Parts: sequence; C-alpha cells; structure tokens
Amino acid sequence: MSDQPSDRPAEPRVSIIIPIYNEEAILQAAVVDLIDRFQELDEPYELILAENGSTDDTIKIANDLAKRFPQVIVRSLGQPNYGEALKQGILEARGEFVLCDEIDLCDTDFHRRALALLETGEADFVVGSKTMAGASDERPVMRHAATLVMNGLLRVATGFKGTDTHGLKAFRRAPVVEIARQCLIDRDLFASELVIRAERAGVRMKEIPVRVLEKRPPSIHLFRRVPNVLKGVAKLFVAIRVKG
Repeated sequence: MSDQPSDRPAEPRVSIIIPIYNEEAILQAAVVDLIDRFQELDEPYELILAENGSTDDTIKIANDLAKRFPQVIVRSLGQPNYGEALKQGILEARGEFVLCDEIDLCDTDFHRRALALLETGEADFVVGSKTMAGASDERPVMRHAATLVMNGLLRVATGFKGTDTHGLKAFRRAPVVEIARQCLIDRDLFASELVIRAERAGVRMKEIPVRVLEKRPPSIHLFRRVPNVLKGVAKLFVAIRVKG
C-alpha cells in the first residue's frame, strides 16, 4: 500500500490498470511517458499500478511516482500473481471505463481507439488482438507462436470464438465488474477467463488489431510458464464447461 497524495482525482472517468512485477528498469520512464501522452486525454483518470511480488525496487519507484503524480495509485499484492493483481485492480477501479495495459506496451493508440468504441456505444468490451487481420506482432517468433497455440487451446477447451484474450483490453466497468468477481482462475489465465466469461455472458465484444512491440523481454521466461498455463487451461475448462 502506498502513501497516496490527498489531491488525487475524486471522480475519474477512466481507470488504467497496469500489473507490474520486477519492473525497476522501465517503470519510471514508462509511467512518466504515459502520463505525458495522456495530457491529450480530455477525461479525469486514475492509473492503478497493480504490483505483485516484486523483489527489486519496483515498489519504491511506484510509491515515488504516486507521490509525484496524484492520478497514480499503487496497490501491492505481496506475491507474484499477475491475474490476481489485475483482478483486484478491476474491482477497485472507479472509472466508468477501464483500460488494462502492460507496462512494456503502454499503447495510447489502443486507448484512444477503444475509448471511442466504448463512448459511442459500439461495444462494451474491446480486446486488442495480436493475431487478427491488420495486427502486427513484432515479438520473437516463439512468443507469437505461443499466443497462437494458447488461443487454439482456449477455443477447444472453452468454445471461445475470438482471436485473442491476453494483453490489451478495455471495457465499460458496469457490465463487467461482476464477471471479474466471478472468475475462478488467477495468474496467467485470469485475463483469458475474463474475456471468455464476458463473451459467454453476452457482453457486446469487439476485437481491434494492435501492434505489439515490447520494451523488454518477459519478466518470466516463456518455457517456465508452460506447466502452470496448461494446468490453468484444465482448470478453465472445468470452470467454464462444467461449473459454468
């Protein structure tokens, strides 16, 4: 928990949630740059840094940013759990619109396009797809291949009809917050369960292509994540297909 300034925005219309884990190398520059680019956003907003189990100076840097910028809020989970950190950020978000981003992306072009769709009522949930037509995935080939394999597994296991679940997303908070609360899976697959449950609940979904160019290698090695991801897919099958 951070020592938050008392003059933070009282009624943000937009909440940006960014899970962070061992990000001391890029955190300050990424947040300062994001806030600078958000000056053109004519909406009051809050930026929730959902820290989870960092062992470097991430928490200190995040708290320093919160003291410097009233719109920055730090929440620390105390254990490495991306999904639980993201979920808690969503449940605590106060904005009408919620944007879920990644610290190594901070894609304000996605923010702008997604908010336009939400504000005009064309969708209630927008997913940034790395694999649909028009997308540009500039990550290493193994990372792109892993995304394709995961999407295939999710389609088989849960009947998911889209092209991507993990990464950039935006939604109107009202129809989605209870869906987030009902999600049973944490860690890597919380984001996937959220998207799949929203789709199955009839939330108006729209995918838009995004360009993905990461600022640093993943904080957790791809192959170290495979066993937990496979276990997560099995749990997700039970949660979606069996328990509903």
